[in-house]
Amino acid sequence: MSTVKWPNGSRLALSIVVNVEEGSELSITDGDRGPEPVDELGVTLKKALRNYGNESNYQYGLKAGAPRIMKLLEDRNLPATFTAAALSLERAPDLTKRIVDGGHEVCAHGWRWVHQFHMDEDAERDFIRKAISSIEKTTGQRPHGWLSRYLLTDNTRRLLTEEGFTYHMDDYSDDQPFWDSVNGRPIVILPYAIDSNDMKMWVAPSFMPEDWFKYARDSFDWLYREGVDAPRMMSLGVHLRIIGRPGRIGYLEKFLDHVMSHDDVWVTTRVEIARHWATQSPYSAN
Repeated sequence: MSTVKWPNGSRLALSIVVNVEEGSELSITDGDRGPEPVDELGVTLKKALRNYGNESNYQYGLKAGAPRIMKLLEDRNLPATFTAAALSLERAPDLTKRIVDGGHEVCAHGWRWVHQFHMDEDAERDFIRKAISSIEKTTGQRPHGWLSRYLLTDNTRRLLTEEGFTYHMDDYSDDQPFWDSVNGRPIVILPYAIDSNDMKMWVAPSFMPEDWFKYARDSFDWLYREGVDAPRMMSLGVHLRIIGRPGRIGYLEKFLDHVMSHDDVWVTTRVEIARHWATQSPYSAN
């Protein structure tokens, strides 16, 4: 059992993860073979047609969803990790400035919000480096963490260690961090969670906002309970275009207020969790 303790005797580390993908999804206008297939209506086009409707749904995330999410965080002085596709930040400078000014962390979510599993090693390395360079340019800081668009390659984690990343999120195997190493280069694995992710409301339309809130609250309560005896981390993943809708945003507000009714919860960024873990439980090759 791990002996790691969270700061100030906290029972649970909560990581709020805001995904910024809008503006870098698949698009015929960016030279892709077809439009973005992830669509709230589940419409899949078999021809290379421009899907203006879905494009506008993504833009909603930037125009209306993001301001609502940012206000909730700012009003409560809560830090978050923005897993951002680099091109999205380039194309949304006002949002990027608000993220940086708010002291939030930006984690790399690819150069664009596209799959990298089909890339050979050189292409994937270039993809990772382009994301680093772009995020450095838009935010003033290089990213310390990485999250793929779900699918990755056998080379991904090795490439991340070679490029000096602190942590990797492409894992769903635990409720606390752990170490991995590739060719002697260690990296902290910060498991993510898809069960409490608001994407459920897109891929499973019967999963309503109140269901999502109850599931997230119950997950928090159980991990908080376990945190008496062992370090526990909860990831709550949300998307600008999903939770930012007026019929959903109130449930994120309810969840945040539920969290804030507990004194001994460490709400922080993923990089701070990774650094704390590395200090409390240093990597050992044995």
